[in-house]
Amino acid sequence: MSRHDRWGRIGVWSSAWTEAQRSGGEVLTGEFADAAAELDDLGYGTLWLGGSPAVTYARPLLLTTSRMTVATGILSIWQHGAAEVAAQRADLEREFPGRFVLGLGVSHSKLTENYAHPYTAMAEYLTALDSAAEPVPAHDRVLAALGPRMLALARVRAAGAHPYLVTPEHTARAREILGAEAVLAPEFKAVLDTDSDRARAAARGHLALYLQLPNYTSNLLRWGFTEDDFRDGGSDRLLDAVFAMGDETAVARRAAAYLDAGADHLAVQVVTGEPGLPREQWRRLAGALPLEA
Repeated sequence: MSRHDRWGRIGVWSSAWTEAQRSGGEVLTGEFADAAAELDDLGYGTLWLGGSPAVTYARPLLLTTSRMTVATGILSIWQHGAAEVAAQRADLEREFPGRFVLGLGVSHSKLTENYAHPYTAMAEYLTALDSAAEPVPAHDRVLAALGPRMLALARVRAAGAHPYLVTPEHTARAREILGAEAVLAPEFKAVLDTDSDRARAAARGHLALYLQLPNYTSNLLRWGFTEDDFRDGGSDRLLDAVFAMGDETAVARRAAAYLDAGADHLAVQVVTGEPGLPREQWRRLAGALPLEA
């Protein structure tokens, strides 16, 4: 199986299913089940569970789809012990061979009480997964890597990287660090709205939380942005760099910039400014983006 066969060129990133399960909601019936099955039918390659999901959150999505890969995007290493994660992943592999990928990340100091030495903590966590009773193979895990050291770790100890809130320029540099063989699957934000004022308002509302997290702002500073770009939900320059905004053609053109920069797969997060499942937008983008490898 090639990496494109497993991931597809385009996937969907959403925290909706994670939030539903965390709140005790039903995800195997009604709209949540229908939406997952429709994404499968539309041809999206991977469904990324955002919002720091547990491994077990993938099972309902694997049950209600028949083809897609389901990945955690991402599981926080501070919230879940490696031995438990390895055992849960092994259960999914037995039930759904080859269809689950473990996305791991170090989260953020503002969200984690025991946050310390993130690079070392990740390396030690990977070692614990390697030595578990049922190890997690490197080819079945990816890292939410932003900086050069974590990207290099993703190259040698995982299938590759799943960076979040990045630009095509970051993607090109990540490809250089990862080399030709590792998977590069960045998250990709899209606001499918031709009203520029409304699109920017939705983008700023979405971005405000992330601009309070130093892991993201430090990475953006490395790429030429300044503290001024982080004020009031983000400058126009920052929004234009990290969002695709406009109609399907504009989103597809921006997606091509990431793919041309070296991404193997894009995890598309549709931003609407409203809660719920953006099913209409997913349908429209399915006809505009290169879902096939």
